[in-house]
Amino acid sequence: MTDIGETFRKLHVKGNPAIMVNVWDRGSARMMQAMGATSLATSSAAHAFTMGRPDGGTLTRDEALAHAADIVSCVTVPVQGDFENGFGDDPDTCAETVRLGAEVGLAGICIEDTMLPGDGAYPFDLAVERIKAAADAARNLPHDFVLTARADGILCGSYDTDEAIKRLQAFEQAGADCLYAPMPPDMGALARIVEATTAPVNALVAGPFAKNTLAEFGQIGVGRISLGSSLARVTHRAMHDAAKAMLGDGDFSNLKAGISSEVIDGLLS
Repeated sequence: MTDIGETFRKLHVKGNPAIMVNVWDRGSARMMQAMGATSLATSSAAHAFTMGRPDGGTLTRDEALAHAADIVSCVTVPVQGDFENGFGDDPDTCAETVRLGAEVGLAGICIEDTMLPGDGAYPFDLAVERIKAAADAARNLPHDFVLTARADGILCGSYDTDEAIKRLQAFEQAGADCLYAPMPPDMGALARIVEATTAPVNALVAGPFAKNTLAEFGQIGVGRISLGSSLARVTHRAMHDAAKAMLGDGDFSNLKAGISSEVIDGLLS
């Protein structure tokens, strides 16, 4: 029987990053797999949008697990769960979240160091203890499981790149398999993060980083690419712009850009 965690782990290659596509429902998951995605991930923001909620600590663990299980059930490629802060402050909760994620068929999860629902970061020592507990739980599973440790302070404005590197180095020592500091200041800072660590580094393609190519991320040694909520936001931009023109000015011209049923049906069948 194929070990989905082992399959997922093999996709993490420094200098030759695979694109892990973040999806938000069965349709987007099946479409991305049909178009060639070799791994998928949930997105806490995109999932929250489907629930009519803003991003940032508005989902429960049970909701995230059920959502992840739904995605896993309709595809054959590895799926990672975006499990925010592990849905609890204490290390034991993070460990339990790993075990529950594995039970629903995920190939891995990511855990960040943000004290949700706020923007503050966990104190350094506690942040490391949380990742160590999660990593220990992952290693005690009967199959492979990839734990991604996120240092979100740059994104949230609570610390700088130097502190992110310090945390990622400690997370790696604590047993994390993949490291992730979303939205560093620029590609130079991302390269510093890659150079300062040994484990594969995930790069988020969002905002200004969307101007860079896959090859450029590979050139600085990135080991995996994720989209976060970027793809979902592109979809919401199309909805927003079409609705603004339609409901504001009676202009339906944006609807002409829709993809045909034949294309969608072909990808989903």
